[in-house]
Amino acid sequence: MHRQTGFTLIEVMVVVVIIAILSAIAVPQYTDYVTRSKITEAIAGLSDMRVRMEQYFQDNRTYVGACAANTVAPLPTAVNFTFACSNLAATTYTVTATGTSSMNGFVYDVNQANVRRTTGVPTGWTASGTCWVTKKDGSC
Repeated sequence: MHRQTGFTLIEVMVVVVIIAILSAIAVPQYTDYVTRSKITEAIAGLSDMRVRMEQYFQDNRTYVGACAANTVAPLPTAVNFTFACSNLAATTYTVTATGTSSMNGFVYDVNQANVRRTTGVPTGWTASGTCWVTKKDGSC
């Protein structure tokens, strides 16, 4: 008598169900992790820009004219965020990082008083007016 070896249909289905359950947990966690890692690009750019703006102010005693090419405070370039300056005056400025493509909806800013705010987040995230949000629950 010849005996067949291999897996039964039930065994294969159990493995498929286990893989599906693990995927249902792992994929959202991984996606969230990747998003949070991209947020650091905005935070680093804004932190660097804040130092450059203060250096510009020390040299010129005004923020007017900063955020321009060929100054000590040119706008940073990034893959997932665009940077812009607003409220440029003798003693005030605001630098904003706005998310693009997969980071669309994230908006962070910093001003001359080093007030860091999250002014926009996508659905499912919680914004904070007092810090740069780096997690979905709104924590900094």
